[in-house]
Amino acid sequence: MSDRPDATTRIHLDPAIPIEQRADYLVSQMTLEEKVSQMVHPAPAIERLGIPEYNWWNECLHGVGRAGLATVFPQAIGLGATWDVGLMSKVATATSDEARAKHHDFVRRGIRTIYTGLTFWSPNINIFRDPRWGRGHETYGEDPYLTARLGVAFVKGLQGDHPKYLKLVATPKHYAVHSGPEPLRHTFDAQVDERTLRDTYLPAFEACVREGGAHSIMGAYNRVNGEPACASNALLMKILRQEWGFDGYVVSDCGAIRDIFAHHKVVPTPEEAAALSVANGCDLNCGDTFAALGKAVLDGLIPESLVDRSVKRLFTARLRLGMFDPPEMVPYAQIPYDVVDSGKHRRLALRAARSSLVLLKNDGVLPLPRDIGQLAVIGPYADDHTTLRGNYNGTPGEEITILEGIRDRVGRSTQVLHAPGSDITGASAQGFEEAYVVALWADAAIVVLGSSPLLEGEEGAVCGLLGDGDRRSLELPGRQEELLKMVHDAGVPVVLVLTNGSALSVNWADENVAAIIEAWYPGQAAGTAVADVIFGRYNPAGRLPVTFYKSLEQLPPFEDYSMTGHTYRYFRDAPLYPFGYGLSYTRFAYRDLKLQGERLRAGRSLRVSVTVENAGERAGEEVVQLYLTDSEASVPVPVRALKGFRRIRLAPGKSRTVRFRLSPSDMSVIDAEGRRLVEPGRFQLSIGGGQPYSRGTREGDNVLTAQFEVTGRVTATE
Repeated sequence: MSDRPDATTRIHLDPAIPIEQRADYLVSQMTLEEKVSQMVHPAPAIERLGIPEYNWWNECLHGVGRAGLATVFPQAIGLGATWDVGLMSKVATATSDEARAKHHDFVRRGIRTIYTGLTFWSPNINIFRDPRWGRGHETYGEDPYLTARLGVAFVKGLQGDHPKYLKLVATPKHYAVHSGPEPLRHTFDAQVDERTLRDTYLPAFEACVREGGAHSIMGAYNRVNGEPACASNALLMKILRQEWGFDGYVVSDCGAIRDIFAHHKVVPTPEEAAALSVANGCDLNCGDTFAALGKAVLDGLIPESLVDRSVKRLFTARLRLGMFDPPEMVPYAQIPYDVVDSGKHRRLALRAARSSLVLLKNDGVLPLPRDIGQLAVIGPYADDHTTLRGNYNGTPGEEITILEGIRDRVGRSTQVLHAPGSDITGASAQGFEEAYVVALWADAAIVVLGSSPLLEGEEGAVCGLLGDGDRRSLELPGRQEELLKMVHDAGVPVVLVLTNGSALSVNWADENVAAIIEAWYPGQAAGTAVADVIFGRYNPAGRLPVTFYKSLEQLPPFEDYSMTGHTYRYFRDAPLYPFGYGLSYTRFAYRDLKLQGERLRAGRSLRVSVTVENAGERAGEEVVQLYLTDSEASVPVPVRALKGFRRIRLAPGKSRTVRFRLSPSDMSVIDAEGRRLVEPGRFQLSIGGGQPYSRGTREGDNVLTAQFEVTGRVTATE
């Protein structure tokens, strides 16, 4: 197949001509049939115009996914647990380096199929409002502010900072109000009021568009207040394009346009579904329903000019990626293939895995001595690779299970005894007796339990998912708690390591075992990272990006998209472990909380500072968290809301002053019409290593609080 155009069609190949003009020219040269062919994810070649085939579908939630060799970082929920914007930027940059190198290698070999392009359907910035949702581990957690900060860093790291060329196209998803139930996603209508929409579900998307410059957005399967998300005038036209100024392209989730007529039944035919979507701002169909656009135009359902609008947006992206320019002019095309699975990226994967680990409990047993003698490693996930990778993952060149990491890190005199104890689902008890005997011989037991990407994930996934993806219980699956109790009965100190993508109600473990480490789905360096925490080579500092509830009875119905009772912001009961919680092997003390003033006029910012000291005997990292409560709001507001955080490292005895700036938007409320206002009233502010008045206030720590007053009333502009 030749990619060479004839002599009359070279304008779009001239790098000196502005991209907008080149895109206009390309569209003007296409027939209606050719235009429509470019609006589905496997876009065919148009030889006469020198347009090669291109598949728009690619994934990189935590490293380049589904395209062979790639560095596999912790699953997104683990990256969320790092609370580290700088680290997120490094992970995204490493991912985009590998993506560029792999793409150009594929092109040189004539491969232009799915998972080989430069347009990536990541990150997933939906709010993880309910722990039953199977895809929650693809997100950064339950908080809009944390999700926004990490999402912006990820988008920027993927897209690069060149003034002309995009490194990749990032696609925040799934816009919007989307978080299960998975079996209902093709028919469900998420009902939310304007305040909840703008205070919870939209802030991360707005930040990724306005601050991050995301060049693409993926719509959701479900309806939102009656409108299909991929054909919503309110979401796609009024908010995304008109209000936020988005000028990129919108892609549907896979099969979502078909849902509009086949399942939502908003319109009766494929032609009407395609026309409705394009008219309301969706430009690209992951699926094949947009093939009906040609007939829709001929039937008068949509003018061809709106098809032109979408095709221009798509080719603007391809031109900005440098696909039609000489490779030597595109700096990102020069990234060598040896960055893929490089030593530098392996070290970054280890750093990310370490940073994601959350110490939930420690009665003093950790860290263990490396020369402990006999060490039992028990559990179905101790030597399992599936739980390391999460989903939408690549294939690592080197992958270390928790068992392998422990064996590598123990002292020479320590013997590691291993027994799975159960099958991968935790349903079998055939190995219980062996696990008990192994524990009896040991001086301590590491028990690796939790969930699996086989048990929680996306409905219809192709990775062997057992069930529909969502969870029916927050308890340890199967008979895992029985296994844990049996090991505990052996009378040795027990360290529980959890591998999972969402909250678990490990109430018995919290009361009975010596220590608990939350490991998530920690990526290729999992074993080394977990062993480094267990043996004290690394001081854990991850924080929970979600609330761990005591039971499902504490939660509203799964289908309830109002936030009442959901997430730490609106939850008034006592959790098992609160959002923002995590322990350390050292102690941090807070002092000298200073506010720029205790009274300020509406519309002005407030500067806040606090001094943090490592008051313990080990170097460590602390996540300094700032929460705000509007004590006199005229409308419903969160109990408290995260408004700032910093992850810092301090040597023993050292201190650092950490500064924050609260903007007018941080102090605002949203009225019933969706307007963001700063109104008069008193606010309570807290800064510490966790939330105030909760288990997040750890022994030896201070969570400092202060109050200030806002006078006057203005519309918040930032």
